Amino acid sequence: MNVSDFDFELPERLIAQTPLADRTSSRLLVLHKETGETEHRTFTDLRNYLRPGDTLVLNDTRVLPARLYGVKSDTGAKVELLLLKRVEGDVWEALVRPGKKIRKGAVLHFGETAEGSVKPLLTGIVEEEGDMGARHIRFEYEGIFNELLERLGQMPLPPYIKERLEDRERYQTVYSKHEGSAAAPTAGLHFTEEFLEELSRSGVRLCRITLHVGLGTFRPVSVEDVSEHEMHSEWYSVSEESAAMLNRAREEGGRIVAVGTTSARTLETVGQRYEGSKIEACSGWTDIFIYPGYRFRLVDALLTNFHLPRSTLVMLVSALAGRDNVLRAYREAVEREYRFFSFGDAMFIT
Repeated sequence: MNVSDFDFELPERLIAQTPLADRTSSRLLVLHKETGETEHRTFTDLRNYLRPGDTLVLNDTRVLPARLYGVKSDTGAKVELLLLKRVEGDVWEALVRPGKKIRKGAVLHFGETAEGSVKPLLTGIVEEEGDMGARHIRFEYEGIFNELLERLGQMPLPPYIKERLEDRERYQTVYSKHEGSAAAPTAGLHFTEEFLEELSRSGVRLCRITLHVGLGTFRPVSVEDVSEHEMHSEWYSVSEESAAMLNRAREEGGRIVAVGTTSARTLETVGQRYEGSKIEACSGWTDIFIYPGYRFRLVDALLTNFHLPRSTLVMLVSALAGRDNVLRAYREAVEREYRFFSFGDAMFIT
């Protein structure tokens, strides 16, 4: 199976540049995975496709303002960092630009010098070099690191979004809680607190898990043979309460509906870990790669956005609904001018 099997034509004008004023006003393409039949709805019609006893699984990660702009201490040359994950203590894995000029030992400065101090607000020292522009960077600072990030950092919008985001919270889900992501779980951006409450009142159970989105989201597939691609590991966590909800869903025959591919990957990691036994509270690192031929353990249905051509995310949805069905649905979405990617419209695979 080749990466080119997951390619499709996408006019640039369909890449959503800004979020809609009302989170729930996006369109919804419903894809029935068994038949390939599609329906064209609005997002709030999701209520008609969810049933009492269904468990809606939400990734409650919160995006860090993880994009930092600074200078090299020796030359004053401009540098850019995208923090991906904390390695330990004050050491972070980050993507850097320009990668060829930021080598081991480089010292980077961020923020204006604090009043009465000769030091910048934040200093980074490159300790290790990795693949694809990744570096391990140790930070030195005074105060609280996350407070400095809030002050100095910008939201790490994907490179295909050219417009400035005026409201940072529009790149956060309304249920975001645990900081640690380098990107938003964008399928969840469509929900409002009111719509979630409506679903809950109708008998849909809301289950929260955490997966901190990292390099896997930004890393393109650089090999032609899909099976040779390696995913970057990301940290996940499932609480006792959430494990109990998932066990109850399986015991009672309710569907487990993943909100977004990050929730799906977490659920399937847990499904593999506890296959044949009850799910328990757990956490750890996952590099699970889901593509056609994969057997799903927990996910019955998936709410997702429209993804980039040739991406691991298109492969994941193709594993659930079938490649031909997904590409046919994507062609319909293009013909009907759905909005694509992070701030775009939604698809419900049922």
